[in-house]
Amino acid sequence: MGVGRRVVVSGAGRGIGRGIALGLAAAGWDVGLVGRTRAHLDAVADEIARGSSGARTVVAVAELTDAAQVRAAVADLQGAWGGIDLLVNNAGVIEHAETDFADDDVEDAWRVVETNVRGPMLLAHAVLPDMLVRGSGRLLQISSGAGYSRSSSYTGYGISKGALARLTTLLDAQYRDRGIRTLDLAPGVVATDMTAGMPVHAQRTAWTSLDDVVALVRAFGDGELDALSGRLVRAGADTVDSLRAAADRIVAADARRLRVPSYGTDDPLA
Repeated sequence: MGVGRRVVVSGAGRGIGRGIALGLAAAGWDVGLVGRTRAHLDAVADEIARGSSGARTVVAVAELTDAAQVRAAVADLQGAWGGIDLLVNNAGVIEHAETDFADDDVEDAWRVVETNVRGPMLLAHAVLPDMLVRGSGRLLQISSGAGYSRSSSYTGYGISKGALARLTTLLDAQYRDRGIRTLDLAPGVVATDMTAGMPVHAQRTAWTSLDDVVALVRAFGDGELDALSGRLVRAGADTVDSLRAAADRIVAADARRLRVPSYGTDDPLA
């Protein structure tokens, strides 16, 4: 499968999205910056332009839960470049309160689910048709360990990231044979405005480097992690080299993806 270098990053104006956009631009990728706030996106575009990579940038402002705005943004990006090779679904939010579900504001939890799931679904749905025509494309979700593990708080966030994990496996199952590759990437705990506002991280001194996140995104975009399509990787724990070395074992064990383990060969759900 051919590898192009045209990427769209959602939530590219701040935090992890900004870091991914800058890192991929420095590696020679053309970068589409998508988000709600033009001033933030323009600032990142200016920063890229001041670099020496020669990367092209396109800014597309959209409310990512609005289907018409998402379609328009993707159409602008495809028109500027002739195609999109990699989508990084990064934009996301978390609940205002760090509490269990009974004490949570269900409307706030639903805001998190809607933002974190509807946005990525709309973006993936908008970019997929052209990728399928070309027989090549990669879709990456910035996920979280919260989507795979049990947590005592942030219920809406955990639900949303679990849904993204299922989206990743479904898109892999439906389109792998047509040249599409998908990946869940948990970024670890990166120092951002979002994590700074989370009490659980108030005393944290060890943070995941954005460089580690960018390295995995870049490797996936360049086709180095295609064997792990439909699965989860984690920055700060996994490296490109360690994943490539373990890829056969991961696939053989059917590891790193959402599934229901059986209790034995006599399990009727096996």
